[in-house]
Amino acid sequence: MGKVLMKGNEAIGEAAIRAGCLNYFAYPITPQSEVAEYLSKRMPEAGGVFLQGESEVAVGYMLFGASACGARVFTTSSSPGISLMSEAISYIAGAQCPAVFVNIIRGGPGLGGILPSQGDYFQAVKGGGHGDYRLLVMAPASVQEAVEMVMEAFPLAEKYRNPVMLLGDGLIGQMMEPVEFPEHLATEPSNKDEWATNGMSTRNSEKSNLVKSLYLDPTALNNHNLLLKAKYDRMRVEEVRYEALNTDGDYPVLIVSYGTMSRVCRTAIDNLKSEGIEVGMIRPKTLFPFPEKEIREAASKESCRVVLSIEMSMGQMVEDVERCVMGKRPVKWYGKCGGEVPTPEEIMDVVKEQL
Repeated sequence: MGKVLMKGNEAIGEAAIRAGCLNYFAYPITPQSEVAEYLSKRMPEAGGVFLQGESEVAVGYMLFGASACGARVFTTSSSPGISLMSEAISYIAGAQCPAVFVNIIRGGPGLGGILPSQGDYFQAVKGGGHGDYRLLVMAPASVQEAVEMVMEAFPLAEKYRNPVMLLGDGLIGQMMEPVEFPEHLATEPSNKDEWATNGMSTRNSEKSNLVKSLYLDPTALNNHNLLLKAKYDRMRVEEVRYEALNTDGDYPVLIVSYGTMSRVCRTAIDNLKSEGIEVGMIRPKTLFPFPEKEIREAASKESCRVVLSIEMSMGQMVEDVERCVMGKRPVKWYGKCGGEVPTPEEIMDVVKEQL
């Protein structure tokens, strides 16, 4: 199939079907309601299940139950909706069940507004629910990349038996771009007979599988958390994804930015280059695991004088950038929230101020 012009939200829904996910539970919330609208029609055509829960809380536990039984599951929501799912996300992570979440972020906190934001970075990367758990968090910068990341998310969730979350924003969800659905990213759900609670005994044991997150014995709970930590450490080794732009040569300023904001920064960098000002950029494609080593090395280049974290938030990722740079260079933040997207001209002015 060649390229087709699709709205981001609809492309995300189609990507899940093409990836091999036929179980979608959701509750409508702006600016991602088109995913549910699209899949309410498309999922039955594909032989799948679309079910609208009575709330996002209910959706979270629908995902938990279906995943625990071995189904490949998927939902989409936006900021306050993800907040309501956070308890279930902690349960799903604790019980080691794979599931895919897409958050098309809107402005906050509270009801905020329905325009684009990156204000849910903390929620996704630091854990919106309770306990010591992590999500594998991916951040697309285009509709095409959102499609590919959705399709990649299902086998990743199953590889680690862990929730995977995509962080988009209102622009990614609402814009229309040409997309194609790579056939090589279509996968079959992995064999979950060894752990899923399917009502049958396992092949190697007479004991039926039990999916749980409850460990009343403190030693058992500590050991369980150590097991989870080892899994997250493995993600740090195997799943870091990023893009480096203009970092081969010398540059006095290094930008770290992700998602839609990185596209604006890319335009600003091209414009500055035409004026004889070199700027490098590291764009994290995974927010957890974070490209710590790559940012540290780029910031340590002798020509680099300052690092800018540019975000559509009041400064959330900047804390991780500071941790990576380890005081070797000054780290500054610039951003907006509430729905305004900084322009290339604003980014150019910020860079020039640092020079």
